[in-house]
Amino acid sequence: MRRDNQSSVSEFLLLGLPIQPEQQGTYYALFLGMYLTTVLGNLLIILLIRLDSRLHTPMYFFLSHLALTDISFSSVTAPKMLMNMLMQTQSISYAGCICQAYFFLMLADVDSFLLTSMAYDRYVAICHPLHYTRIMSQNLCFLLVVVSWVLSFANALLHTLLLARLSFLRSNTLPHFFCDLSALLKLSSSDTTVNQLAILIVGSVVITLPFICILVSYGHIGATILRRPSIKGICKAFSTCGSHLSVVSLYYGAIIALYFVPSSNSTNDKDVIVSVLYCLVTPMLNPFIYSLRNRDMKGALRNILSRTKNSM
Repeated sequence: MRRDNQSSVSEFLLLGLPIQPEQQGTYYALFLGMYLTTVLGNLLIILLIRLDSRLHTPMYFFLSHLALTDISFSSVTAPKMLMNMLMQTQSISYAGCICQAYFFLMLADVDSFLLTSMAYDRYVAICHPLHYTRIMSQNLCFLLVVVSWVLSFANALLHTLLLARLSFLRSNTLPHFFCDLSALLKLSSSDTTVNQLAILIVGSVVITLPFICILVSYGHIGATILRRPSIKGICKAFSTCGSHLSVVSLYYGAIIALYFVPSSNSTNDKDVIVSVLYCLVTPMLNPFIYSLRNRDMKGALRNILSRTKNSM
């Protein structure tokens, strides 16, 4: 979309994280370790699901896509942040900033839809176990993943096109470590009413509505367990849903803290710190949650290690 020459900016300056210069090296090593852990841990999940036939179920089909999305999601922000810390630079081109905002929005939305699909899968497995195979067919699982990507693509494209029409006359300095949409809107010298309206309306569809669906799914799961209370049933439900609930809590907890808790201009540091939790910590913890709290994943890992040991 063509912008007025007067309002064009060639680059933005990312102020990065609120840390002292003498601590840059320590934090660089920390964030590099977190990013590598995210990539390797989620790749391990994908590999285990691919190699172990017992994990070829709808739940792990969604989990493999969630792991791939988490790798991509972290890769949108972490490499640029690490490069800026290493090279002691702050700049990002205008085109690079818009692209970063687009992929950040798209992959965050995909995460939301995939978590909702996983919640529906758990609902069917516990509330309708006799019809699970018929309901959660391969076609439905594939359709849910495709719809997740299509809706996320459309939502991110809408916000990106609206963002591209804005002017940035006052400043090109972002108090953030990546091109966050809300930070860009605060920086713009144009009227952002349409952008804010789109966030309010479309955001309700891609974030709030999936969250409500997850709550409803677990409400039905809880009601089903309470109707037939037994220690065995409760333990089975916890082992089945515990990992997913932990990931949902991390994901939506960070979103609520970042976008729904009222903040002022003096709390930019808080927003940046919560963004680190959202962009780096949550994707990094997912592999640990699913490997440490999931017997199927631990069994698959033991089998792969045993097979590798025997072949040596």
